[in-house]
Amino acid sequence: MTRLIELLISLAIVAALFLIVGVLLPSSRHLSHSVETNRKLTIVYDTLNSLRRFKDWNPLVLRDPAMQLKLSGPETGVGARLDYTSQEKRLGNGSWEITDTVPRESVSFAITDIQRGTNKRSKFSFKNTGKGGRNVEITQTYDVDYGWNLIGRYAGLYVSSNVGEDIKLGLSRITRMLATVPNYDYAELSKDDPAMAPKLGERPAENLLVMSVQVDRSNEKVQQAMSSSLQWINKVIEANGLESAGPLRLITSDFSSESYSFDVAMPVRKVGATGEATELTINPGETQVKAVFQKPSRIAVVPFKGHMANLAKVRDALRGWALTRGYEPNERPYDVWKNGIDAGFTEEGDFEEVWAIK
Repeated sequence: MTRLIELLISLAIVAALFLIVGVLLPSSRHLSHSVETNRKLTIVYDTLNSLRRFKDWNPLVLRDPAMQLKLSGPETGVGARLDYTSQEKRLGNGSWEITDTVPRESVSFAITDIQRGTNKRSKFSFKNTGKGGRNVEITQTYDVDYGWNLIGRYAGLYVSSNVGEDIKLGLSRITRMLATVPNYDYAELSKDDPAMAPKLGERPAENLLVMSVQVDRSNEKVQQAMSSSLQWINKVIEANGLESAGPLRLITSDFSSESYSFDVAMPVRKVGATGEATELTINPGETQVKAVFQKPSRIAVVPFKGHMANLAKVRDALRGWALTRGYEPNERPYDVWKNGIDAGFTEEGDFEEVWAIK
């Protein structure tokens, strides 16, 4: 009986200590870690103001590559939501949802998962740093409440080693991911006119007449090559009973410091044809013009007005815009020369820059 009493007293002491320590432990936890990137602030903010690239930076997906992800709500900003489902018991089901954004300053998320605690939230804050403010410091915070859940308070002892390590890994992955994005501030394209901002579009099926060219990287030689190629393309158009179905295009293959390889392309159709395009049989004769049929595709497109010498930067800026939103460009980029070759080599050039996306 004495031993039983001693055991009960010991258990009571342990329980009392558990309660006392639990009450003294914090009812919430806060973590904060930072990392630095040399990408433009616009790129950093837009990437995290969407959940389309969640799988490319969040460590959750590393723990279960078979995890199912489902996006809902708007593509960017408040209400954008990602729900995940995992067969791994330690991960289970959960979600991330954007609850607040301050343009170019911060993005806040509400988090649900199977770990102990309530009101879980994470915030990414951005500020220019480094010499001349050329870099961006990304700070991620994490907060969780336990209230009077004493077991939760004890679980909070391990937040720094569990969630904290995830935050560090996630920030590291974010910087590596951002390093693959061309470092051009595409917001500059529309700073004077919102209509000049990049956007998504749909390209219908179409037939192209194409002639491949490689010349020294000289505006004069590029202009001569384009004009010569267009003459050959027009001969094939006339010989095959075709007509132009849109402005001339220049499709970039390789743009180096010394040379420029590209295709001059013209969308075509049978004279008077209407409706959806189907593949045409075209006789190029003795020319080097090729016929190409393109299937419908989703595209990222941005208008631009100015000299064609600026198109390389516009091209990279558009690719960066697409990547921040989780759209992977494929095929080759091309310029639509809306007011012709001669005007394109002046400040009066009128273009659309286009990337097809997966």
